[in-house]
Amino acid sequence: MYQFKSSQFVKTDLETCWDFFSSPKNLQKITPDYMGFDIKVDLPEKMYEGLMIEYTVKPLLNIPMSWITEIKYVHDKKLFVDEQRKGPYKLWHHEHHFKEVEGGVEMTDIVSYEIPFGFLGRLAHPILVKKKLKEIFDYRFKRVEELFG
Repeated sequence: MYQFKSSQFVKTDLETCWDFFSSPKNLQKITPDYMGFDIKVDLPEKMYEGLMIEYTVKPLLNIPMSWITEIKYVHDKKLFVDEQRKGPYKLWHHEHHFKEVEGGVEMTDIVSYEIPFGFLGRLAHPILVKKKLKEIFDYRFKRVEELFG
């Protein structure tokens, strides 16, 4: 299993930060356009435990992939967790942590994941998967800076 961790200081109050990130409709705003992120279901304003989100993405070679994630756990203004139910990973568990700190919010993402295809997946990890994941989170970091100044 692999793990990716990213932290960011967000210059806003906890309520505003939580309201933005706990709205599934805002996911598209922090996802690179080239990913072809397309939500396939109507989404509520706020997430809740058990919410299933179905979308397509084009992470590699512009090939569309179906992905379904479930919001597994929500602890208001502190944490939410999404897990892949259908998609490109053998396992995907994404924790989103929020902590009020002086002058803003410390937001930490911890993604635990497994890649399919055994040996071939392990070979592809550093070249394709890890690199792409970092690229996506780097983009998100920049977008959050733009959105929250």
